Amino acid sequence: MGNDTIANMITSIRNANLGKTKTVQVPATNITRNIGKILLQEGFIENFREHQENKNYFLVFTLKYRGRKEKPYITTLRRVSKPGLRMYSNHQEIPRVLGGMGIVILSTSQGIMTDREARQKRIGGEILRYVW
Repeated sequence: MGNDTIANMITSIRNANLGKTKTVQVPATNITRNIGKILLQEGFIENFREHQENKNYFLVFTLKYRGRKEKPYITTLRRVSKPGLRMYSNHQEIPRVLGGMGIVILSTSQGIMTDREARQKRIGGEILRYVW
């Protein structure tokens, strides 16, 4: 794994959805914890917990599936701001994903939050990812 923890998290969740795996383990950082809280709050995952092996901390995400065919709740994860090209937006220009059905996760001066929270607080920031 490289230094881009958000991209590693997205790839792990995407691969687990393709394989219909119930749990995903990603390295624990403050960013992955906060993104996990948002995904849990918005109903995209069932649960997440912290797990320790030796001196390494991991977050274990329990993914959510629906129906007999087990379609994942998270259909698409897209990384927007990358280490080579950062994408910033003020509160008026934050994009809407699928007309408000999806969420935009932003890193702001007041922490990591969804697009709805950022619009309410009238603050902009770095657009980390789209989720729907």
